[in-house]
Formats: sequence, C-alpha cells, structure tokens
Amino acid sequence: MKAENIQDIYELSPAQQGILFHTLSSPDSGVYFVQLQCSLKGHFDIVAFENAWRQVVARHAALRTSFHWENLEKPLQVVHQEVKLPLRQQDWRGIAPAEQQKRLETLLESDRHKGFDLSQPPLLRLSLIQLTDYSYQFVWSKHHLILDGWSTALVLKEFSELYEALSHNQDKSLVPSRSYGEYIGWVQQQDLSKAETFWRRVLSGIKAPTPLIKLNIDKFSSQEDRYDEQFLKLSTETTAALQSLAKQRRLTLNTLVQGAWAVLLSRYSGDEEVVYGNTVSGRPADLVGIGSMVGMFINTLPVRVKVDAEQSLVSWLKQLQAQLAEMRQYEYSPLVEVKKWSEAPQSLPLFESIIVFENYPVSQVIQDQKTNLEVQNVSSVERTNYPLTVMVLPDRELELKISYQCSRFIATTISRMLGHFQVLL
Repeated sequence: MKAENIQDIYELSPAQQGILFHTLSSPDSGVYFVQLQCSLKGHFDIVAFENAWRQVVARHAALRTSFHWENLEKPLQVVHQEVKLPLRQQDWRGIAPAEQQKRLETLLESDRHKGFDLSQPPLLRLSLIQLTDYSYQFVWSKHHLILDGWSTALVLKEFSELYEALSHNQDKSLVPSRSYGEYIGWVQQQDLSKAETFWRRVLSGIKAPTPLIKLNIDKFSSQEDRYDEQFLKLSTETTAALQSLAKQRRLTLNTLVQGAWAVLLSRYSGDEEVVYGNTVSGRPADLVGIGSMVGMFINTLPVRVKVDAEQSLVSWLKQLQAQLAEMRQYEYSPLVEVKKWSEAPQSLPLFESIIVFENYPVSQVIQDQKTNLEVQNVSSVERTNYPLTVMVLPDRELELKISYQCSRFIATTISRMLGHFQVLL
C-alpha cells in the first residue's frame, strides 16, 4: 500500500465489524460474497460502459476501500485515491448457446470460489461477455463489506445515467457524493449507554434463540457450508389486498410481513414469544445527504415479539409497528454489544433467522433505467451467516425468498415453510 495513494482511514461501522468477523471466521464459505448478473441486448457501447464504471468508482470512497486488521488494535478501512478497474471482457460469439451456458456456470462458480483479498481494493469485479453481435452477459461481483442493497441500487442508477450520456457523447453532471466517512463519524458520536438501556429492557429474560427445526442426520453433516434458496410470488390480487389493508390501517407492508413471520416462528417453535433478526436501513435521518451516500449502512438487530392469541390482529400489528419505530432510534447499535447486553449465553446466537425487506429492489432499478439496452434475467447470489434468511421483494407480485443452510434444513421443509408463510399473508 503506497502512502501517497491513501485518501482516508477510518474505523468500521457496526455491521462491517460483524461481516468482517464472519468472513474471516469462514474464509472458504463464500459468506457475504455478492454476485449479480443480467443479460443485455441491443447496440452496446463498450467504451462508454467502461468509462461510466470508472467515473462511478472515482465518485464513491466505498468502491476504493480495503480492510486491514492484522497487528492493529481494531480493524480499519483505508480509502485509496485511485484503483484499477477490474473489468474482464470475453467474446463467446461462435460458441453454441448450450456451451455458452456451461461456460457461464463455470465462470460464476469459479468467481465465487475466488472470493476477495480484503486488503486489496477494489472489492468488486466486473465481467462482460459478448454472446452474439447484440447480446451480452454482465456479471458484477462484490463484497458486502463495501455496499448494502440500497447503495448497490444507487451505484447502478448512476452507472446507467453515465452510460446513457457517454454513449451519446454527452456530459452528465451528477450531484457531488458525500463521503461514507461522514457516516462513520456520526456513528462514533452516538451514545451507546442509551442504546444499552433500551436493549437490556427489550431483551430481558431472553436466554436462547427461538428454536428452529434442526436435522441431526449424519448424511447432512458434509453440507455444513452449503446454502440453497427457494422463492415464491404472491398473486397480484393478494399483494394488492395486503397493500390496501396496510393503507387503511396506517400500517406498512413491512410490518404486515414481519407480523406474519413472527406468527410462523411462534407456530413452528411452540413459543408465545419469538426473537428474529430484522435488517434495518441504518441511514440516520439527521445526517445531511444520507439518502445518496454509498457504503454499508444496514444493520441486523433483534426483534422480540409476543404473539398474543387474545389480541386483535390490527392492534397487535400497530403495537409491532410502534416497536419497530422505537428500535430505529438505536439502529447504530453494534450487534456484538447488543448480544452482551442480553441474558443469552455468549456461546449462543440471539436469533437464527433474519428478515430483509428490500425497500429499493436492485432488479427493479436495473429494469427501470432508460437506456438503449434491454435488460433481462436479473438475478443475484448472496448468503449471510444465518441458517435462515428471508428476503422480501415488494412489487406488483410480492416475492418471498428463503436462503437456508443445507445442514439444518431439507428442501421439503423450506417448501412447506414458504407455503405456510404464504397462507399467513
């Protein structure tokens, strides 16, 4: 690392600390490696594509950041002034479609196994594969340490605007981006003693995670680090009905979905009180320009819910919504500290399932961009360190996706769980 190329150095956010810990704990597992891909069709300008990405990387410190921990009192992230854009281009024209698909699957798997050296920026890779004269496959791999979902969508939106301008030989001026370091400064100013008081009260009496179905079958032991996923979409009618209910009762769709998940956990565990993880945006309203900052802001924190069969549904949901609103004041709380403030043994996690409500779906952002390219087949691969991760993608058809640890669950169990989740909604 050359000193003259260092732009800034600061500590990690609470979520980054956790992600770094789990990444280093399971270096070969692919945890928190994110791989996004899509098909592009139309007249493609490769020069504009490359220059647009260069400008985006130059704009945002998070895209030029590396992480360092060895021989340090605490981990630090280093922002580099300049980095080399890791863009790989391949030409597969003339290769049969079936062979192209096999090569793509091999490339994707090899890319995931390669992972990232966290000390070498940038923690992203781009692959552009030409399939025919007018069709391409684009793959963007990155580490979750540098970007959350909202930031990923912002980066793609900026890239699209820059690409469109550059492909028409036009200039595109974007609003100057505020540094992620400002957010780290804000986090360090927060009063953890207030957070401690709040979390001790909320988690009082919780001594173990809500039990999930566990399979103690020898044949699954070899799958310890393997994850799979399943998904389903609610009908447009059901989705519209949920949105209508939320609007009428002054609830959010997020609250309805979390309520359904809490009931499902209660039914599965047999417990009246359940605890699950909720991924929050982590963007403080009082920090100027926070909506357009790019970096890792989200945090995952425990939600404790009492499922009272005697309480009316709407009043119970309003109570849950008020609880989630109160929790937002303490989104900066490091989960490792929250865990210490609970009564659960340090050897046990606080929760084994998390729910992520995507307020800014990346696939929708990609498809909404106005360029001369047609975007198709948007998909992504990502895994957390939790046995169960529930992703909720709001659209005309609400999509539910469960990523699960294969050593803990079999496919039929997850299918049944998704079915029950659908019934509850």
